[in-house]
Amino acid sequence: MDLLAFLLEPLQYGFLTRALAVTVAAAVVAAVLSCWLILMGWSLMGDAVSHAVLPGVALAYILGIPFAIGAFAFGIGAVALIGLVRSTTKLKADTVIGVVFTGLFAAGLAIVSATPSQIDLMHILFGNVLGVSAGDVWQVLILGALTLAILLVKRRDLTLLAFDRTHAHVIGLNTRFLSALLLGLLALTVVVGLQAVGIILVVAMLITPGATAFLLARSFDRMLVIAVVLTVAASVAGIYASYYLDISTGAAVVLCQALVFAVVYLVGRPDGVLWQARRRRTKAVPSGTQGAPSGTQGAPSGTPGAPSGTPGARLRDA
Repeated sequence: MDLLAFLLEPLQYGFLTRALAVTVAAAVVAAVLSCWLILMGWSLMGDAVSHAVLPGVALAYILGIPFAIGAFAFGIGAVALIGLVRSTTKLKADTVIGVVFTGLFAAGLAIVSATPSQIDLMHILFGNVLGVSAGDVWQVLILGALTLAILLVKRRDLTLLAFDRTHAHVIGLNTRFLSALLLGLLALTVVVGLQAVGIILVVAMLITPGATAFLLARSFDRMLVIAVVLTVAASVAGIYASYYLDISTGAAVVLCQALVFAVVYLVGRPDGVLWQARRRRTKAVPSGTQGAPSGTQGAPSGTPGAPSGTPGARLRDA
């Protein structure tokens, strides 16, 4: 089979072209948002929201309404509940998030188990991108476009919030509103990603692209571009891998994203693990001069000892 036939064969099937459109659209939205989540340290919040929407999806199926409505409502509700508990107790954020999302996830499982004939739990948990209809495609495209539009309009304010929340407050930005807006967009992005990879794996789409781009980028603009490019490539590769290897589409997409991260971590950056090992070998002192000073080993590196503050410190300093 030549390359052209290899690329065109899956596209002969309508369900695969729809799956490709939904997956790429969801991946792009999640990749853009993931850059802000990584900088602000909100990765766990993405995990919480993705699990907390399960009861909303289950109730939407039972009531016969679009699942996006139920998922978004419970996503927003989970965010509000986390904020309420944090503000009225001395518990740390990770503790509150863990309690809320596991409780809501368990409630969703209870609802699903009570109505097994109406709801396919596997489709909710792991997605059913090969079964999406044309209406589902339009729903994902519209919600995705809405999320991206808001992110673009508020890009500068959200970026300032991610890098320096105190400065954003000093210059007059409403940091509470911006935080709430970002969390609302997170809930909306989870809804967009559910069709592609399901509740369990959507968190990977919200973390992996931003984490991979963070390792490569030296500015936030480049981080956004790199995250989108890599996640689109991984999504397309995952769709083709699922077709030719006959494996779960959602799992294939997430595995491709994880593979890209692993490659970048090892060799795709100047301070990658393999590059560091190579430099250590090339700079090794000959055995005859082991007692001589190396000239650089005792010198301070200039930055490793300084507190990083936030993940955005590296981008800011660059």
